[in-house]
Amino acid sequence: MKARQNYDRALKRAIILLAVLVCVLLLPVLFSLSADADVIHEERSLYRDITVVQNGHRRCLIFNVRIGDRNQTCVDVNEPEKLVFSYTRMSFAGLLLRSQPKRILVAGLGGGGIPMTLAGLYPDAKIDVVEIDGAVARVAKEYFFFEESDNMKVTVMDAWVFIKRAVLDDVKYDYIVLDAFTGNYIPEHLLTREFLQEVKQVMAPHGVLVANTFSTSKFYDHESVTYQKVFGEFFNFKMPASGNRIIITRLLPLPERGELISEAQVIAASLEKYDVPILEYPAQMSTVVDWDMSRRVLTDQFSPINLLRDN
Repeated sequence: MKARQNYDRALKRAIILLAVLVCVLLLPVLFSLSADADVIHEERSLYRDITVVQNGHRRCLIFNVRIGDRNQTCVDVNEPEKLVFSYTRMSFAGLLLRSQPKRILVAGLGGGGIPMTLAGLYPDAKIDVVEIDGAVARVAKEYFFFEESDNMKVTVMDAWVFIKRAVLDDVKYDYIVLDAFTGNYIPEHLLTREFLQEVKQVMAPHGVLVANTFSTSKFYDHESVTYQKVFGEFFNFKMPASGNRIIITRLLPLPERGELISEAQVIAASLEKYDVPILEYPAQMSTVVDWDMSRRVLTDQFSPINLLRDN
């Protein structure tokens, strides 16, 4: 018994010493972050806490909901056209399937990097941006260089409602980007089979869908099965340095890799100033099934919230 007590005391001392060591090691890092980063805007919207932080020449939009701060977007204020995040750059891989879109829909504004880049690439294209949070739209304009134009308008509305109305009005898009994010995850109602079936209805016959999601998620298998159920084969685009993955699909059969490489060579020069390494992307775009096909399809009755509860 005495030996056991001595062991417990020694273990407690070791745990305390380890905790102190971790705090000592982390303190300079934490101090550096707090000292260098300036909060230049804070507000509470109907949906989340919104913070804009600047550290040197990098300015970031942060959403805080329940589980901590999440960078939604960042911009280099000295070179605002350059896309900072790898997932944002990756989203332009969809252009390999449709390089001259005329009517574009972007669901989820963030700081506006994706629609602004598309507007720069295709000034004659009509771009609809739908963002549920009016505060995000204001912040994007004030702090992240986002500008509406005659050809690019923001509608403050839930993307689910916007697309339902587009179905009723028989509106068709030849390039759709799904990039909505709550601060915790993709909104659950924008991941279901029913929602994706309506997205499919607003795609033109040659239309392309680009969806930003995650490569390390509890929902990875479920999301993959759901997209496969609605669209069939899709490109599963992941890069080693990113925790995101981009799902890219279209109504027509997917092109062969050689076609992707040829198209990348055609459009590479136009993407250079945005820092999009499009020539690297075809090699990373795969149709290999790397998910569990037995997983349940996400539906309006079985959503990510259910999965969080189950896990």
